[in-house]
Amino acid sequence: MQSVVKEDLRREIRRRKQQYTPSQLEELSEPIIARLRPLLADARVIMAYYSLPDEVNTHQLIDGLVAEGKTVLLPKVLDTTTMELRLYTGPHDLAPGPFGILEPTGSPFHLSTFSPFPPSSEMVALIPGVAFDALGHRLGRGRGYYDRFLRTMRSRLIGLCFDFQIVEVVPFDANDIPVDIVI
Repeated sequence: MQSVVKEDLRREIRRRKQQYTPSQLEELSEPIIARLRPLLADARVIMAYYSLPDEVNTHQLIDGLVAEGKTVLLPKVLDTTTMELRLYTGPHDLAPGPFGILEPTGSPFHLSTFSPFPPSSEMVALIPGVAFDALGHRLGRGRGYYDRFLRTMRSRLIGLCFDFQIVEVVPFDANDIPVDIVI
């Protein structure tokens, strides 16, 4: 039953997104990124994502973070259940992955290579989602990559979305990992 409700919510958010042109979504991204920037000031390591056209645009943000000397990590899908982090140093690091999403091409990056390991206050993970609620529950695209991966993370989780993606209640179960804050 819950998977039906989740699919209905995905369809509804997809319908809402279709009301906007790509340039309008780009424009709507700007104030979201502006609200996010202060939350990244003390972060040394940022797990981000290279946004799809219908997501809050992160392209300039992550390039700016790299220019500031921050370590930016992007996910790469390995198979039907697993993703790993790879270091991002610029757009030249990207190639289409299995779902046509631009992904990093470099070597795997393991957080354990940090010495000393950054405290969670210095690590931030930016998480995309189809929908979020006020409690930080997140509805993804349905494959569970982020939920499986986030179980291993020790960082502050920040969900990024447009206002029309915030709903009253996101259905969730024990496998779903909530974010700490939604912007």
